Amino acid sequence: MARIDFINGLKALGHEVRELDTVKIQFEYQIPVGKNINKIVQIGFDVPTDYPMNCPPGPNFKSGGIKGWVEPAQNIHASGFGEGWRYWSRPFPDWNRCDKKATTYLAHIKNILAKL
Repeated sequence: MARIDFINGLKALGHEVRELDTVKIQFEYQIPVGKNINKIVQIGFDVPTDYPMNCPPGPNFKSGGIKGWVEPAQNIHASGFGEGWRYWSRPFPDWNRCDKKATTYLAHIKNILAKL
């Protein structure tokens, strides 16, 4: 597998992925669970060049001032994606024990959002 497999995995789920550079990708994402349910945001990932050995370090969100948007209280930082983006430091703890696919990584993100 390679980085393109991660992108193709997201596309197979119906996401229109935009490649920003050799590592950064973004797409529109409707939050499926949790306190932000049904809110539509931009989500971005830094997909490492050595994917699938390593997964993206955590999600980047651009909520655009969405009313009622909820973020965790800790481990939120400015993002390398630019102004308006926020990086959530939420590593995937079991990456080496899973199938290392984009669908599994997105399930990790969904789990993070469910816990808000």
